[in-house]
Amino acid sequence: MSTPKIGQQVRGSRTGRPIMVALDLLGRRTALRILWELREAPLTFRALQAACETNSRLLNTRLSELAEANLVEHDVGGYRLSVQGQLLGQALEPLSRWATAWAEKPTRRG
Repeated sequence: MSTPKIGQQVRGSRTGRPIMVALDLLGRRTALRILWELREAPLTFRALQAACETNSRLLNTRLSELAEANLVEHDVGGYRLSVQGQLLGQALEPLSRWATAWAEKPTRRG
């Protein structure tokens, strides 16, 4: 599976609109978990692997995709969110608040 790119066909979209490309990328296994684990501080590969509870092959694949999408960077201290990754985190905060409220409401059964 290649890194989704704006303007190219992705899962759920033939047009490759930016929102669909983002949702394709973020919907991949462990992608959101990686971003979540990097939200506060950089982590080494091994620390990130342990935090995400995943195997090294999948982690390498997702890190490559997230780096190519300019959401994650790697430097001496390990992996960290790029400026775009931090902005994505801020954009996801309202969704997180909604999900928390949604989880607290009893579901209607009909």
